Amino acid sequence: MFGLIPKDNSFFAMFSAMSDNLIAGARTLVELFANYQDVEKKIDEIHRIEREGDELTHAILTKLNQTFITPFDREDIHELASKLDDVLDFINASGARIVMYRITTPPPAAGALAAIILQQCQALQQAVSLMQKNGDILSHCVEINRLENEADQVSQQAIATLFDREKDPINLIKIKELLECLERATDKAEDVANVLETVVLKNT
Repeated sequence: MFGLIPKDNSFFAMFSAMSDNLIAGARTLVELFANYQDVEKKIDEIHRIEREGDELTHAILTKLNQTFITPFDREDIHELASKLDDVLDFINASGARIVMYRITTPPPAAGALAAIILQQCQALQQAVSLMQKNGDILSHCVEINRLENEADQVSQQAIATLFDREKDPINLIKIKELLECLERATDKAEDVANVLETVVLKNT
């Protein structure tokens, strides 16, 4: 797919590092909701991973500006790096809301959404690993889209339940915003899948 003429293929390794770091952030998020103790420590770890993600994104964009022949379209490299970074940004934003709003008891749906985010990130990691191998990237993109639809259902049901049961309007707003932030992370993962689909279509 990407081997027609000699190009700088180090971008693939850089994207692999980004996806590995994304997995680390998603796993820490899952651990946070699975065992809601040492909350600030886990959120600090997510923030550290997010900063590392920013550095990896910056490294790709810097290299892009220094490279004449790229393995696929320059705009797609830029878009893929930015969209991968967006997923981690929303994982980090979800953790930040827990601290900012002092959420002591997150709903079970938060853990369910975190698990979906991790599954999406794992699928993204697998798709990225296949970019240089002419692998079946599109099947992973389909799975990421399916998981985003599942996240929509989980989020909508959880918010409906929240409005039915929560009597404290301030707490309702806090929990609703947390759930929406988690769901947005799944949207961003779908955005990455869309970029990957575009790359595949342009190079087949």
